[in-house]
Amino acid sequence: MNMRSLFFFCALALLPAPVLATELRNAPTAVIELFTSQGCSSCPPADALLAEMGGRDDVIALAYHVDYWDYIGWRDTFGSPAYSEYQRAYAAARGEARIYTPQLVVNGGEEFVGSRRAEVVSAIAGTDLPVPLALSENNGMLAVSAGGNNAYPSARLWLVTFRSSASVTVERGENRDRVLDYSHIVTSRQIIGMWDRDNGVSVTLPVADLLGSQSDGAAILIQEDLGGRPGRILGGTSFLQ
Repeated sequence: MNMRSLFFFCALALLPAPVLATELRNAPTAVIELFTSQGCSSCPPADALLAEMGGRDDVIALAYHVDYWDYIGWRDTFGSPAYSEYQRAYAAARGEARIYTPQLVVNGGEEFVGSRRAEVVSAIAGTDLPVPLALSENNGMLAVSAGGNNAYPSARLWLVTFRSSASVTVERGENRDRVLDYSHIVTSRQIIGMWDRDNGVSVTLPVADLLGSQSDGAAILIQEDLGGRPGRILGGTSFLQ
């Protein structure tokens, strides 16, 4: 190998690895959101089912850890009041006051106990996402785009980052002395644009600023806004670093 070839080889070796390395999902049919807590003794079966369903190519799985069970003795290490408020907003959109764990919401609509396998599988099989989102990466930039669809109202474009897996030793509360496995753990949720029913949406984001130190994956979702409350999820795509 001559010096020129050696220099070229070393330069290639120093290039950063592609961010969209695995599990790019451009055509899912369901987004499932689980509201869960490390302090809830009924939640581990739902957490396990979410991990299983999240392994499917047609599903984007997201686990929102709420904080309202912290008072019973264990503070959820992934919990956030923002995720509790998101769950309450879903309930308000349905005209309900009650929230609970483990609750699973499919495509921003149907909800049920997240550990009921038959209901989860049936809901996933009977739904789709009517607005396809395309995701690609080039030169450190992430491009997200979707066409319009006049059958639906305009909606918001959300970036939801997540941690793909973690194990937690719970020291107090209902799950005391248990080591619990979690997946698709939401770490942040923010609006990055608007989807227009006539013109769609096109957004370009710097890859380096997306995930942060606590996340290794992200979902981009199109979700209806019902006067500040979450509605149907119309489209989604995700990737895992």
